Amino acid sequence: MAGHEECGAYLYDPAARKVGEYRGQAGPYAMLRPLGGGREWQADPERVRPATPEERLSAGVRAANTLSTASYEVSRPPVPVPHCVECGDLARCRAEARARYDWSAETDANVLLRRHLQVGHPE
Repeated sequence: MAGHEECGAYLYDPAARKVGEYRGQAGPYAMLRPLGGGREWQADPERVRPATPEERLSAGVRAANTLSTASYEVSRPPVPVPHCVECGDLARCRAEARARYDWSAETDANVLLRRHLQVGHPE
């Protein structure tokens, strides 16, 4: 782990082959928590690295799929809430995926945006 990571940073642990949210140090270990919650695990701080955008997106989709029990309209893309930074970021990811004809990444961004709307903007 190059430098000191801030709590909440997303790191990739090659030993566990997954992305985790950095929670702090515990002795010689970096403590990581799965995206979406769950049991923390110890990682070698010399081997973990910042997660790539693709790794973060993939881990976020897995977490959203695990947590999702909602039924929603999937035939229409979700509409981001104006002036919400996270909505804007996910909409941008979706637009970039669409521009490069990456339908899987576009679907992933839609899943994450729906989950964010459900949790962050309930109505």
